[in-house]
Amino acid sequence: MSANIHHEVVFQSRPNRVYEALLNEQQFSEVTGGAPTNIVNEAGGSFSLFGGMIEGRTIELVANERIVQAWRASNWEPGLYSVAKFDIETKGDGTLLVFTHSGFPEEQKTHLEAGWHENYWLPLQKYLSK
Repeated sequence: MSANIHHEVVFQSRPNRVYEALLNEQQFSEVTGGAPTNIVNEAGGSFSLFGGMIEGRTIELVANERIVQAWRASNWEPGLYSVAKFDIETKGDGTLLVFTHSGFPEEQKTHLEAGWHENYWLPLQKYLSK
């Protein structure tokens, strides 16, 4: 389990809007087109996204700067978690999100790589452009 994913995505929005869209349950549900979402927005809080397809706990929060989550797909072996880290910083008039995902089953890399783009970055771009 040494697979890693690294993405750098620029959003034309302020860091606080990116941070809130990822952690506010109503906003994240809107980002994902109304998918059932439960997020306890605090360190140690649990989350369930995409109707329970993704679940985990938030490990660390630094307001408007960092989110670190113990993250898993519901079809993984029980107790198997990866680490998803979102570093958020101002870049010009927008925001640079530096994302690292590590510790997931290596055979999942292609699927996860595409999933982050299709289910997170593209819908988030669209949501934040409103």
